[in-house]
Amino acid sequence: MDTFDKNCRRWARRFLAAVLALLALCAGIVYAIDPCLYYRMPENWKPVFFNERYQSAGMIKHIPAETVLMGTSMVANIRPSAAAEAFHSTALRITIPDGYFSEFDQAADLLFRAQDPKRLVFCLDMNTLIRDPFGVTGAMPACLYDQNPINDTEYLLNKDTLYYSLYVLLANGWGGGQDLDESFLWNDGTVWERYEALRTYRRPDLSETAQPDDASLASTDENLSVLTGWFQAHPDTEFIVYFAPYSILAWDRATRRGELDARFAALERACQTLTAFENVSLYAPLFDREIVENLDNYCDYIHHSGEAGRLVLQKIAAGEHRITAQNYASVLSDWRQFVTSYDYLSIWDDDFFARWNAAHDAPPVWWGNP
Repeated sequence: MDTFDKNCRRWARRFLAAVLALLALCAGIVYAIDPCLYYRMPENWKPVFFNERYQSAGMIKHIPAETVLMGTSMVANIRPSAAAEAFHSTALRITIPDGYFSEFDQAADLLFRAQDPKRLVFCLDMNTLIRDPFGVTGAMPACLYDQNPINDTEYLLNKDTLYYSLYVLLANGWGGGQDLDESFLWNDGTVWERYEALRTYRRPDLSETAQPDDASLASTDENLSVLTGWFQAHPDTEFIVYFAPYSILAWDRATRRGELDARFAALERACQTLTAFENVSLYAPLFDREIVENLDNYCDYIHHSGEAGRLVLQKIAAGEHRITAQNYASVLSDWRQFVTSYDYLSIWDDDFFARWNAAHDAPPVWWGNP
């Protein structure tokens, strides 16, 4: 019996030692390669960008920049070099696709702990502004953004980060590493064209009822409180906030779904709130006809190309479409008049139907709806 016990204890010790050795090996590989850029930017190979939420923390910590551009997928195709060119400074772009304000708050908190940027340019996505702030999915890895070194084990001892460590090495061996200016771009593989934007747009049926003006104001106020918290905590930082330039099709969609009054109420609340701070400049490329009516800038009814994003930043740097406490009421009134009287059916021109009919046996299913 004693021999059996000794053998069991010996086997248990060896098994434990083997497990600890494997964990140490995993942690060592992840630490050395650091696929999420958490500890350092690589010196001997190029990074491979695969997950914005996991890699933005490392980029924030290890890429100092005077200008930081932050936003949802609406900024994903704006190269950092475009921001650097517009504001004549070093630049970093942080994108959180379909992001919630609570997620941007985590990123901003880390940003101001890690460095002291001269300006933060925030793309205020309309859908993000009015969405329920409590619907966040928990996709943001808190261990990479907080100040607790103990939970780094969640990063070091993780099968996914181990996989991506090996993937980074293989990708570099195949010449697949990327420059920072290419991080998370999906611009090059996408068709940016009027026909493509129209082809992918599904025109809603005309709603018989309209949302009340205050339908999204509670969520809007909750979300805006995140931004105002940044402004108050960092009075020496220049904040530039701009309304993301959705295409004219987005206004058709909002009109037909009965959302227009609620959208303008949320925009008015945002203008009132954001123009009250001295360290904040607010811009509205959302109301720039040169951009939003040119559907060659878009691949769908919302997302614009990197070149359109470059133009947006250049116009902001030049002071175009600035919203102030003195002009926001008239600007919103003029734009409401524009979108409510717009001839949306004229968007679908002869060229669209020629191309559509060449590829389909029937007109778009919504065509002819009032």
